[in-house]
Amino acid sequence: MTSKLLNQAQQLGKEQDLAYAGAVTPEQAWALLQADQHIVLVDVRTNAERDWVGRVQIPDAQHHTVQWSLYPGGTPNPDFMTQLAAAVPNKGTPILFLCRSGVRSQHGAKLATEHGYSHCYNILQGFEGDKDAHGHRKTVGGWCSADLPWIGA
Repeated sequence: MTSKLLNQAQQLGKEQDLAYAGAVTPEQAWALLQADQHIVLVDVRTNAERDWVGRVQIPDAQHHTVQWSLYPGGTPNPDFMTQLAAAVPNKGTPILFLCRSGVRSQHGAKLATEHGYSHCYNILQGFEGDKDAHGHRKTVGGWCSADLPWIGA
């Protein structure tokens, strides 16, 4: 199952001409994490987001946090690649990047690929997904809406 899901993700990456290996839905990401303990999720949200909004609930060995930008102010994290290398030293490890809605995680996957990581995947829709008609998140797409394991703030 793992290779089938990764092949689908890579095919999507080719079809969309992504600058990294591919993309997966939150459900596919969860299935991959359950099927292969060597696959890791890197949450690129700020510490504040994880503290105030919630975090995925997966084994620590498969879960790393490397902020793409810093709170407050949203300035880029100048140590992103150094911190990623410390968290995931093997550049052949499949990495699933996660953010709030799937945008910052794209940037993380792209930069990691540019630095030699060969299996970087973006988790589409991110942790909270898109905004609903009322401007709220967590109900339209994303990890939370898919009812995958997470703990609230």
